[in-house]
Amino acid sequence: MNILSVDEQYKLISKGAEEIVPENELRSKIENSVKSGVPLVAKLGCDPSRPDLHIGHSVVLRKLRHFQDLGHKAVLVIGDFTAMIGDPTGRNKTRPQLTLEEAKENAKTYLNQAKAILDMDKLKVCYNSEWLGKMSFSDVIKLSSCTTVARMLERDDFNKRYNSEVSISLHEFLYPLAQAQDSVELVSDIEIGGTDQKFNLLMGRNLQKDVGQKPQCILTMPILEGTDGIEKMSKSYGNDIGISDSANDMYGKTLSIPDNVMLSWFTLAADADNQYIEVVEQKLKNSNVNPMELKRDLARKVVSLYYDEKIALDAENHFNQVTVSKGMPDEIQEYQLKEEDLLVNIIADSGLLKSKSEARRMIKQSAVKIDGEAIKDIQYKVSVGDSFVLKVGKRKFLRVVN
Repeated sequence: MNILSVDEQYKLISKGAEEIVPENELRSKIENSVKSGVPLVAKLGCDPSRPDLHIGHSVVLRKLRHFQDLGHKAVLVIGDFTAMIGDPTGRNKTRPQLTLEEAKENAKTYLNQAKAILDMDKLKVCYNSEWLGKMSFSDVIKLSSCTTVARMLERDDFNKRYNSEVSISLHEFLYPLAQAQDSVELVSDIEIGGTDQKFNLLMGRNLQKDVGQKPQCILTMPILEGTDGIEKMSKSYGNDIGISDSANDMYGKTLSIPDNVMLSWFTLAADADNQYIEVVEQKLKNSNVNPMELKRDLARKVVSLYYDEKIALDAENHFNQVTVSKGMPDEIQEYQLKEEDLLVNIIADSGLLKSKSEARRMIKQSAVKIDGEAIKDIQYKVSVGDSFVLKVGKRKFLRVVN
């Protein structure tokens, strides 16, 4: 166990949190843990519906890492079984259901990326199919009897769909109960989740009470704004920074955020300590301080979390050379063109962007240039014999050769 005092532990655990329910119980749990030397069980459930993680996902993962750093038992629950139901949180329609095989395949990628944040040697990884898949129909009936339809309709997204006469499938009511059963199986002391997960987390607390367990405390974390500073970070909104993005992309994208979300990004994306956040808060109020200098500091901190300080400085130098000075990097990836092909295919196949749809979107935005000239035709073809430098966005370059 970590030798930090109760107050010191509570300060780290509560850092950046939106809500702790109930606060006095969490403090009591920490006190008992310190006295007994028995670590708390901190649980985080993840939905493997999509395999790509961005730094918005890292907010709750880093909070789980805080528990690891304090010597508590961190448990990551892969919701491979609940993915077959589909999390209805924030949905205005029924979420597509995954097969168990699809969920497990996505989970492999999820865990591989989570290594950038969590100490895998000290992490317990569970798949909730281990217990949910073994439940009989009578078990499901017993579980369903623990709540009411009226209680389910208190949930904001269900309530909106019900009042708008948008169908709610019966199996969707089982999702909060299934997630709650995870807490019972693991006898969790605290469950972490985004603010949008509060209903599900409270359901776990209630179910533990019903079976005679000490109810878990719940800790909700804010939803990180995307690089646009408006919508939550999401790949579908195109405002995300991937955990596996290059250092150059991480740095450049972080600099693009609006000034008004810098403080939350220092707290949630850069995981800065409380003392440093107070300094940033004061500087943001000082009209003599250039916000861009703070933003550069933020970008270095974000990159350093996933790489290191030297690479973060290299990314800053790259940005200065390529974006500020409008130059080209010293080293540019080469792509061998063997036959005539669509420019969209070249961008995707080279790995410059992750998908052809993203490549088409960038072309439509006039953000793709060949030797400095913008390409606006998504059907643009490149012939064998052509050699040029391709630029996508502000920071991605590719030398196409034969």
